Amino acid sequence: MRTSHYITIIVAAALIAALYFFANTTPPVKEAEKPTANAGSAMPAVADNFSIQPYIDSVRATLPGHAMEELATLEEKAAQGSDIEKADIYNGIAQLWLQHRNMPVAAYYFTEKANLENSEKSLNFAGRFNLDLMQMAGSPGVRGWAAQNAISCFEQSLELNPNSDTVKMALASCYIDGTSQPMQGIQLLLGIVREQPDNIPANLMLGQLSIRSGQMDKAKERFEKVLSLEPENTEALYFLAEVYRSKGNKEKAIELLERCKKIINKPEFDKEIDNYIKSFK
Repeated sequence: MRTSHYITIIVAAALIAALYFFANTTPPVKEAEKPTANAGSAMPAVADNFSIQPYIDSVRATLPGHAMEELATLEEKAAQGSDIEKADIYNGIAQLWLQHRNMPVAAYYFTEKANLENSEKSLNFAGRFNLDLMQMAGSPGVRGWAAQNAISCFEQSLELNPNSDTVKMALASCYIDGTSQPMQGIQLLLGIVREQPDNIPANLMLGQLSIRSGQMDKAKERFEKVLSLEPENTEALYFLAEVYRSKGNKEKAIELLERCKKIINKPEFDKEIDNYIKSFK
């Protein structure tokens, strides 16, 4: 998915991160605070042909003694418990592994818990956790495994509530960025905007996908649509500026970026914007 048309977005990663942090999106966890797919002391490398059970067996010994004892107790209870009891125990096991900064194993147990409970809440939580793992994992094997987990959870959730646009958006992200079937995700997004032409998140994602594929005119339409609904949407302003910059209209790009500065009104963001403008003047 990282085409040459998307290089400018990658080069401006710091700018985008700042935009997401200060604007109308959920602030990201700082890099130093993020648990990584391989976090933990003496954690073995993850193979590209990732399989969860051998991985769990290989990382068990990395836990400190007290955690290994707690894990053994929980596993024994799970082996003897009902499905309802197992779901609660699996949550405890997931939290234990998360405490020790191992996201793949935590993702596995959150997914198992969700499958047992089969509730929107559990399925969406597990799906989101796997999607986050997919996006941060350094191993293609883990990314693919997490993507399939997330897809399974979100599809089950949609069976319970077929009208959840939030879940459809998350499922689209899984297909687009985690599989070799991006068109399935794109069709989900197109289905949303067919029914709801004013859906801002779907239009934003479709606009960014248009940039990736070099379809700048389509991207322009999407971002202008968003700005007609939310004139101060900084994400739309930034990416529309990218569209104009790619078309050679640097003056319009700078105008849009200056609007971002005024809306966000943060000195550190202003500095990022100014440096970025200097890079293409």
